[in-house]
Amino acid sequence: MRLAPPSPTMHHFTDEPNTENYAHVAESRFINVAEEPLSTFSVDVDTASYSNSRRFIADGSLPPADAIRVEEWVNYFRYDYQQPTSDAPFAVNSEVSACPWNDAHRIVRIGVKGREIAAKEIPARNLVFLMDVSGSMMSPDKLPLVKRGLSLLTDSIRPQDSISIVVYAGNSGMVLPPTSDRTKILSALERLEAGGSTNGGAGIQLAYSVAQEQFRKNGINRVILATDGDFNVGTTSEGELQRLIEDKRKTGVFLTVLGFGTGNIKDSTMELLADKGNGNYAYVDSLAEARKVLVREAGSTLVTIAKDVKLQVEFNPKRVASYKLIGYENRVLAKQDFNDDKKDAGEIGAGHSVTALYEIVPRGAAAPAAPTPAVDPLKYQDKPAANAAADTAELMTVNIRYKAPSSDTSTKFSVVVRDAVTSLDRASTDFRFGVAVANAALLLRGSPDVKQSDFGSVRALAAGSLGSDLHGDRREFLALVDRAAQLKKAR
Repeated sequence: MRLAPPSPTMHHFTDEPNTENYAHVAESRFINVAEEPLSTFSVDVDTASYSNSRRFIADGSLPPADAIRVEEWVNYFRYDYQQPTSDAPFAVNSEVSACPWNDAHRIVRIGVKGREIAAKEIPARNLVFLMDVSGSMMSPDKLPLVKRGLSLLTDSIRPQDSISIVVYAGNSGMVLPPTSDRTKILSALERLEAGGSTNGGAGIQLAYSVAQEQFRKNGINRVILATDGDFNVGTTSEGELQRLIEDKRKTGVFLTVLGFGTGNIKDSTMELLADKGNGNYAYVDSLAEARKVLVREAGSTLVTIAKDVKLQVEFNPKRVASYKLIGYENRVLAKQDFNDDKKDAGEIGAGHSVTALYEIVPRGAAAPAAPTPAVDPLKYQDKPAANAAADTAELMTVNIRYKAPSSDTSTKFSVVVRDAVTSLDRASTDFRFGVAVANAALLLRGSPDVKQSDFGSVRALAAGSLGSDLHGDRREFLALVDRAAQLKKAR
């Protein structure tokens, strides 16, 4: 979607009530390093929050605060991270610079870059399109866009690949048996029409069954679910759906969830399904977005190179007084979960980059206005022995655990981030742009920690860090910021 100038014609008028659903996101707080030096979380490769929020803003309204997941805004964009040079499937990049919304603080960027795979090296693909054809999918931005979007994916079909189509509404059924014949696939897509209620659970069962029958060893085995997320008959509760997906992922079949439409989006359900299905969640608001997800970024969308990827950051108390992980609120893990191979976490696709930002308060700087309340000093515990590394220039150590796609045993490696802070104007283009995106998302969420900034300062920072912007995504972000500022002012 390219944001057009404000116009009444941009709005989607409907007689249907708005039943969109978003899980509550409680923003992270600053944590005192002396009491909790470890920050542990799962990677998040989803991008749905950004394109869904863009849809709200293009239609002339500000998105609900809970629709904004900051990490999905930041990770929507591509960054020029260094490729892996070791045997690990990804490389870790880091950068430290000033915080644009608080001069006394710093931002640390951790960028995880997945190994690229050449098109000729992509394994055989066993893809099952699972399509919601219920009555709620009738509008032009739903099933018609689904059909056009998935047809783009067939352009790259090869003889060794297969695509199947399963649909669900009141009943579920096989529309197209596995085939690599593009004409048959396009013809089957064209015949689909919407109508009926939504038995999503039965459709998921059938789609996974088809995927298992066609399973490609050492290949790509994936169900691609296209829906507005409205499961209103059959298996409907999030608990039931979660148990169903968790059971199915054990077969080695992964899940991609594509959200469509306006007024009926069940964002929390779709995010849950993708998270528990070893997959990713994207929201498709236009044919251009479908092309981005299914063609431009097909490698990172469909080819998993590492699963259950977890990060655990240990902060040096001699250098850092407190820290805040920006975003990832619903991906936070207990510190014990890092070494627990039974604990599910996120996946990384070929060529995919995942960015995490920390706002840190250096030792000696003024504490943030509302840090996490300190606990009373412990009476019966000995003071921890001084660590020799604590007196060095090390700011933090980033520990990463991951599993190969077909393995149940994790591998760990670590990277040290040194306290080599640069001024914001000397930071890399990608650093400045990513921080600007995070700043915009926090402003729209109403975060109290960014009150020293506004959309004007965000736009200036982003406009000065567009880089090559091959597909125009960063310039589109400038238009989004302009529109958001207008809507905020009008409110």
